Amino acid sequence: MDEFALVDPWWLLALIALPVIGILRSRRASAALVLPFAGNWQRSVFAGGSKLSSFFGFAGAALIVISLARPQILDFERQTKSKGYDIMLVLDLSSSMLYEDYKDGLKSINRLQAVKPVLSAFINKRDNDRIGLVAFAGQAYTVAPLTFDHHWLSSQTSRLAIGLIEDGTAIGDGIGVALSRLQEGTKERSGDREGAFIILLTDGANTAGSIEPIAAAELAAENGIRVYTIGAGRDGIVSMPRLNAKGERIGTVRVPSQTDEPTLKEISRITNGEFHRADNSNTIMDAFDSIDKNSKIEFESHQYSVTTELFPYFSIAAGVMLFGALAIGAMNRKEVLS
Repeated sequence: MDEFALVDPWWLLALIALPVIGILRSRRASAALVLPFAGNWQRSVFAGGSKLSSFFGFAGAALIVISLARPQILDFERQTKSKGYDIMLVLDLSSSMLYEDYKDGLKSINRLQAVKPVLSAFINKRDNDRIGLVAFAGQAYTVAPLTFDHHWLSSQTSRLAIGLIEDGTAIGDGIGVALSRLQEGTKERSGDREGAFIILLTDGANTAGSIEPIAAAELAAENGIRVYTIGAGRDGIVSMPRLNAKGERIGTVRVPSQTDEPTLKEISRITNGEFHRADNSNTIMDAFDSIDKNSKIEFESHQYSVTTELFPYFSIAAGVMLFGALAIGAMNRKEVLS
């Protein structure tokens, strides 16, 4: 369905000036101020000496005004088929993601700082994928449902911070919320969810939530959803920032770290996914890239709008009209002189 639109419709108010030109047509100077080139035309152009030249002049002026309003035709009916994934990212935001066991050059960074740029790169390079995001700590919540707007999703990812949710590690709830978003987003394919995945990134063991991780994995398997699990960080004694009541860093403490690798492996096994251990930024990216080995979904209809600019045609027509008015005016002057 085509729709006509004007980008700058206020220019049409200038059409009111045309009747003013008619009133002032006997005043050559006034007409020249209102309409470009009018001062160069014989009075007969506007004063009735040549009705044809008057028509051409006013029509040209009207077409200029219309072209300045930028008329367009918007086509919303075109569709395209594309293949991609339905992916829900599930990210751990528990306090252990502040552990500083990653490196950015020679500088130590925490786990969340290491993960964020990898997530953004993963999101931005998958133009044909619908991607959503769930964050969890003591509870799980949807940051973004499945979307093609990767720029917006990446900006939401960059805003994630520790402390937004009460502390804890509710892995099962994170999987459950992501599964709900996938079920909502893929119901139009009548239950066929091949190509729909959950990618879970966590650095600890389940300590909170209402759903056990294995139970959530079994529910995902029943719905044909694969879960790829990524265990972040290193086991052992690691550094963690010491913060005051205002959240300001006042030192560093050493704490033990242990990822529940057996549970993450079992989640992937149950859902026919894969487990990856990501002890540095490169292995995090490798884990995300492994999804490319799987078949992609074909999205049957992806609507988009096509804009056709019409102002060039009005501008050309205006030029023809004004040239005609000038030519006729020149002919009138020649007749008068002869």
